[in-house]
Amino acid sequence: MILTDTHAHLYLGAFNNDRDLAINRAIGEGIRYMLLPNINSKSIGEMLDLCEKYPENIFPMMGLHPTDVKENYIEELAVVESWLTKRKFYAVGEIGIDLYWDKTFFEAQKIALKAQITLAKKHQLPVVLHSRNSFDEIFEVIAGEIDGNLTGVFHCFNGNLAQAEKIIGWGFKLGIGGVLTFQNSGLDKVVENIPLENIILETDAPFLTPKPHRGKRNECSYLKLVVEKLAEIKNMDIAEVAAITTKNAVDLFQFPIENLD
Repeated sequence: MILTDTHAHLYLGAFNNDRDLAINRAIGEGIRYMLLPNINSKSIGEMLDLCEKYPENIFPMMGLHPTDVKENYIEELAVVESWLTKRKFYAVGEIGIDLYWDKTFFEAQKIALKAQITLAKKHQLPVVLHSRNSFDEIFEVIAGEIDGNLTGVFHCFNGNLAQAEKIIGWGFKLGIGGVLTFQNSGLDKVVENIPLENIILETDAPFLTPKPHRGKRNECSYLKLVVEKLAEIKNMDIAEVAAITTKNAVDLFQFPIENLD
């Protein structure tokens, strides 16, 4: 069984004491591939160091996280643009709009999102979208960008069926993680009605830890709990769910693989 964690912040301080152990534990559990979304200019070095240490397993994205869109966002976007010309990245992310924590820079977040979508199109990369309390606002931006040259994933999708169908209609994937295991999330009812070909798996480690580990640090090895829950909802074999979702991830992000057999 080969699994892909399409969204994990393995370079964050939560892993400082056992980063290599956590990574190797995940690989040992079948999570062969892990994709790292960037946050801001300060996270780039540690992210790339990790990718260079595990070149067959871990792959980077480049972007400015919406909660890091502040007064200096123009300078931060320039860093993103510059890095995209320097080496291979597999997505522009994590980008989007976040209206949960702070709405002060809402207009700047919209500008930053549009700018990074433009970069994604220029470099022919998918986008990884953060949409916390902001589906309508992101939909408004995305609707004007759908031209056959934009694809990506709504990371940590937790919306309703109508929102899911709109996203799929645009050719985007749904990123499904630990929230699927939460008792009252309602996400299970949505996923039940979504073809598996539209879903990729993620942990968002160290955040959004699935049951039964809620309250503890999330890690990539816990992706097995997500795939088990998804297989239960779909009434499918776990290995088949793993194979399909990993193929979906490879198709979207185009990261190098040895084989999927």
